[in-house]
Amino acid sequence: MGEQRPRASGASSSTDSYSIPSGSPSPSPSPAPRHHVTLLEPSHQNKKRSKKVFRVFRSVFRSFPIITPAACKIPVLPGGSLPDPHRSGSSGSRVTGTLFGYRKGRVSLSIQESPRCLPSLVVELAMQTMVLQKELSGGMVRIALETEKRGDKEKTKIMDEPLWTMFCNGKKTGYGVKRDATEEDLNVMELLRPVSMGAGVLPGNSEFEGPDSEMAYMRAYFERVVGSKDSETFYMLSPEGNNGPELSIFFVRV
Repeated sequence: MGEQRPRASGASSSTDSYSIPSGSPSPSPSPAPRHHVTLLEPSHQNKKRSKKVFRVFRSVFRSFPIITPAACKIPVLPGGSLPDPHRSGSSGSRVTGTLFGYRKGRVSLSIQESPRCLPSLVVELAMQTMVLQKELSGGMVRIALETEKRGDKEKTKIMDEPLWTMFCNGKKTGYGVKRDATEEDLNVMELLRPVSMGAGVLPGNSEFEGPDSEMAYMRAYFERVVGSKDSETFYMLSPEGNNGPELSIFFVRV
């Protein structure tokens, strides 16, 4: 996302022309190739999954509209300030984060222990991919995913919450939902396994998305900072000397 990079291997920018005999049916478009998944289980994979709950939330979530913000502000989080990832005593660890999605579809966030591991978290965000690309071109994006505190949530880890209210640069955009990684998600992660940092496009599923089926992606290292049991933040780490976009993603229970 953001600045266009060279296409990933397997992506094609043009379609060859074929001569089709009169009366012969046109060949149907071929879907993107499916790759054998060789990704490894993360070392701290949570084995407890409530798949039925996630599917219900996802079906409800898809009925909500996407609200495109007209203007952006820095989000106001509990305490009135943004955490500093470089502060003394920061409990940060490095993970791989990937934002990906069809240009006119919703963008998803995948968090992996490393590019070689299966996703430990997948969240479908309340924003179209092309809208997020536009926000990133502005140089600074703050995404806040908030959920309410309730007594029955005391034993639920913050990253196990199924539904989130999403804010982009202080403006509410809709609802994000945590879900299990789909076959398509795993296919994308497998294609991007050799990529540690970068942005570009991948061939998508033309049968499902139509002619504009390219999937945009942006992958980077993120510093994961655990503030408390009710807050975790992921700060995108840019290569040294690169003045690229700044991106922070906040998970907060308020």
